[in-house]
Amino acid sequence: MKTQKSIILVAIFAAFAFIVTSCGDGGKAAKEKATQDSIRVADSTARVKAVADSIAALPKSIHATAANTPNLSTLVAALEAAELSEVLKGNDALTVFAPTNDAFAAIQSTVDNLLKVENKSKLQNVLKYHVVAGTVKAADLKDGQELTTLQGEKIKVSLKDGKVYVGGAEVTNPDVAVSNGVVHMTNKVLVPKKM
Repeated sequence: MKTQKSIILVAIFAAFAFIVTSCGDGGKAAKEKATQDSIRVADSTARVKAVADSIAALPKSIHATAANTPNLSTLVAALEAAELSEVLKGNDALTVFAPTNDAFAAIQSTVDNLLKVENKSKLQNVLKYHVVAGTVKAADLKDGQELTTLQGEKIKVSLKDGKVYVGGAEVTNPDVAVSNGVVHMTNKVLVPKKM
C-alpha cells in the first residue's frame, strides 16, 4: 500500500516537473527527464515486487503453515488450547505428524473431553506425542523404526505398499516444507499410553 502511494506521488511529481519545465526553454530536456524518472520508478517497483514475492514464497513455521491449512484447523485450535503454539513457532527443528480435521472428527467425543480446561495436561501429552525432535523426511523413515516423541513415548514406523504409517496412522501428505522442520499430515490421531 505504501509502495503504491509512493509510486503515485513520484508520478505526480514527475508530471508536475514536466509541466513546469516545458513552459520554459528546457521543454525537451524536461520530457526526457520525466521519461527517465518514470522508467526508474517502474524498475524499482518491479524489484520491490520480486523481493516481496520471494519472501512470501519462503516456508513458514510449523504453526503458521498449520494455521494457513484449512484441513488442520482442529489441530491449531487444540495447540492453542494446550498453550503449545509457541513451541511450533520456534527455531528448533521438529517433525510433526499432523492429524487432519477428519482424523480429529473420528474421535470427536475424546477431543471434546481433552479440550476441557481440567484436561489441559492430557491434551498437551496427546499433542506432544505427535512431535519428534529434528527433521525426519518420509524417505528417511524405515520399516520397524521407532521414533521418540516429545511426550516421551515411542511411535513405530511401518512401510506397506509404498505407504508410510506412524503409530498406525497413515501419512497422507508427507514432507510439507516449513521453516523449522517438516510436517507429515496423517489420517489418525495418535493416543499415547500415558496421558
